[in-house]
Amino acid sequence: MREKIKVGLIGMGAVGERILRQFRQHEGFDIAALCDRNAGQLDKFKAELPDAAMHTNYLDLLQDETIKLIYLGVPPKFHHTIAMDIIKSGKHLLCEKPLANSIEEAKEMCEAAVNAGIIHAMNFPMAYSPAFKMFKDKIHNGELGNIKKVELHLQFKQWPREWQQNDWISSREQGGFIREVAPHFIHMIHDVFGELDCVHSFVEYPEDERFCETSFSSLLTLPGGIPVLFNGIAGIGQQEHLSFKVFGDKGTLDMQNWSLLVQSTTENSGEIIKLNEPETSLPAELLKAIRGDKTLLVSFKEGHQVQKVLERILLS
Repeated sequence: MREKIKVGLIGMGAVGERILRQFRQHEGFDIAALCDRNAGQLDKFKAELPDAAMHTNYLDLLQDETIKLIYLGVPPKFHHTIAMDIIKSGKHLLCEKPLANSIEEAKEMCEAAVNAGIIHAMNFPMAYSPAFKMFKDKIHNGELGNIKKVELHLQFKQWPREWQQNDWISSREQGGFIREVAPHFIHMIHDVFGELDCVHSFVEYPEDERFCETSFSSLLTLPGGIPVLFNGIAGIGQQEHLSFKVFGDKGTLDMQNWSLLVQSTTENSGEIIKLNEPETSLPAELLKAIRGDKTLLVSFKEGHQVQKVLERILLS
């Protein structure tokens, strides 16, 4: 058997814990160290990971030369500083979205990672899902005909969601559902259609300047002039509902709540598509890349492209 790849995780919030579970389920990785500024957050992992080092300072984790891969899951405004130190250490890097907290930071991180020759990837899990593969296939094989419009609707009962309660995710500085949820769909649109151009955006904020958006509407375009509409709102009287819908002259395809595909034509008003393919594992793809094999990863270059759209939406 090949030697396991040692992994260090920086940022052990709700998503960091999910990533930890994914790495633990893959036999090619060994969890060598965890890091979080909150020592109490680390305590709950000590029993299940007795051999893993626990750090409150990420620089201490980076001193371990046996660690080859780092997951970075801290709040966005800290991505750039920590990522640049990880890149300088020569370790491979899996980064949370959005890539950074500005276009300039994202560009610098991308260039540094490329120049260092490390494996660098974004945590966009939809890229590995059977729902997205089917979504792409149906568009590319012409089932929908000529594409007329794309719409994204993000509707939340509350923001932050119940499982996301922390100090930063509701902040205007680095939180909000535009930064936290829209990047997944921006990446999918880029992957299927090409890069978005933001034409006009309106973002509504509460009076308290500390807090993030409550709603937004954005008009964008794709190559060939295909219009794209983004709509989002939080604090409404319904359960969370996400809809990523493509309209063609032969039919429509709607990805609902991340994994449900509904296809409509002039003959039917909505057929749920069965998904039979297994999900591709992000850790498995990272392992392939580290071992020099062909792989499916979302690079920092793609993360930088997403960042440019995000900033245009937020600053318009």
